[in-house]
Amino acid sequence: MRKEARVAVPTSESAAGDLTTQGFELGGALRHVASKWDVQLKSLLDACGHIANHMDFTKYVHDGDDQYVRSRVSSIAALDEAFDDDNAPKGEKNKADN
Repeated sequence: MRKEARVAVPTSESAAGDLTTQGFELGGALRHVASKWDVQLKSLLDACGHIANHMDFTKYVHDGDDQYVRSRVSSIAALDEAFDDDNAPKGEKNKADN
């Protein structure tokens, strides 16, 4: 995002300088807009970085929770298999008992 969004600022600053040199008041306005764009872009990139860091931290903190939930769900599946009537004929062991 930084690469694509930052391209406009140097071009706009150059155009602003050219317009000002040629006596157009629009040059100052364009320079002002380019400056504000740069400030807003930096703010947006900082916010994106903050969000990305928070997501990485959250993933790290909750990784153990995810593993715990997976192990609990896996054990439920094994229990369900043991109660499946179609698993083994009556009186014989289910494959979960082997």
